[in-house]
Amino acid sequence: MTRAAPRLLRLGSALSLVLLWQVAAWWWPSSLLPTPLAVLDLAVHDALHGPLLHDLGATLRRVALAFLIAMLAGSAIGILMGRRRTLDLLLDPWLMLFLNLPALVVIILAYVWFGLAESTAVLAIAVNKVPQVVLTLREGARTLEPDYQELAQSFRLGWYKRLRYVTLPQLLPYVALAARSGLSLIWKLVLVAELLGRNDGIGFALHLFFQLFNVTGILAYSLAFILVMLAIEYGLLQPLERAANRWRR
Repeated sequence: MTRAAPRLLRLGSALSLVLLWQVAAWWWPSSLLPTPLAVLDLAVHDALHGPLLHDLGATLRRVALAFLIAMLAGSAIGILMGRRRTLDLLLDPWLMLFLNLPALVVIILAYVWFGLAESTAVLAIAVNKVPQVVLTLREGARTLEPDYQELAQSFRLGWYKRLRYVTLPQLLPYVALAARSGLSLIWKLVLVAELLGRNDGIGFALHLFFQLFNVTGILAYSLAFILVMLAIEYGLLQPLERAANRWRR
């Protein structure tokens, strides 16, 4: 298989999906399933003259902040739990609790306790993702090769060089895994948080379109956001994951 073949397969799959959508739109009423062209027309119009870009920017800002908080906090806690047995035993029940706590409950309680503020929404979303990051990085910390640590000590490497050249290369695949899975969860939670308690964002716009029974608007705003997230996935996260796994070879 040539290097271009996977891209052609993905493109063919996407085009077949659009074709199936168009065929289904011929059979269904336009109020229930608009054509791809109608959805594209609304997306372009609202991007140029409407609130699409503003709402998209607000949602992406919340995604970025929640993602950053979850990755930093979850990575630190996970690595400590993986390397410190006592801390792992102490925090493991809390980890299991938050892993099984429904995300919707966390968001609702955060709004009730702390108000419908921007910081509340971001922190509630981050709290939902932190346990999964902790779980992934804990497993990564447990798999650190002691032989590499002993070799670094024999060469009298300082803590910074040990961290940079020995520890981090082993943990990067787990960080990349947590990042990819984390982003796919966080952007969905952001839409829920916006629907429940924000006055802008894609989730807020979807709520308005739902109230107006505007399926075209729902699809246009959803697809615009999904395309941005796919661009981040294929253009940033997957290349970073491949780079993170390069040290194994």
